[in-house]
Amino acid sequence: MKRYTLLAVILMCTSSFTFAQSSVFGSITEAKSKIESTVPVVIEYLKKTSEKEGDQTILTNGTEALRKEYNEVSQEFDLYKGNLASCIVNKKKKVATKCLNYHTQYFRSTLTKYDNFVSYLTKKNGFLGVDDEDVKMDLKPTEIATTIDKDFTSAAGATANMKGVEKTRYFENLKADDLKLKPFNSLVN
Repeated sequence: MKRYTLLAVILMCTSSFTFAQSSVFGSITEAKSKIESTVPVVIEYLKKTSEKEGDQTILTNGTEALRKEYNEVSQEFDLYKGNLASCIVNKKKKVATKCLNYHTQYFRSTLTKYDNFVSYLTKKNGFLGVDDEDVKMDLKPTEIATTIDKDFTSAAGATANMKGVEKTRYFENLKADDLKLKPFNSLVN
């Protein structure tokens, strides 16, 4: 009887661990997709505006400004994932939660700044408060950061009984190239 109970406990731990891992990587992948999708939409808007106004500098300057902002978000995205993993691997559960919340606030702030920049850049004819109907984006900074934070908090609970080396291995996958934001130039074409 005890063997079956132990087996059930092992299966529950394994399934919660696997669920937490897939959830973390799922929310990271979703956030990555939403951030990357902003670039082609904004570039298309800048092209239309540039052609309409007969001024190529709108496209050139807008693209360069967008590149700068996107690269900042890309850099922060990588730091954010690493910081969250570090919070879980290197800290006790109570401290880990505070650490996760701190880094999530910072990432949310960076995403909000990017969202505000994109909104400003895509205002019709340069007049604030008039949105272009063609610019449709699914970038909600608070929602993205909150989802990632919740998933990492779940992962912290799922990995609580793991040893340091196991935890480190678990989060190594966050460094994979397919979980990094694509380079700006690959999104422009």
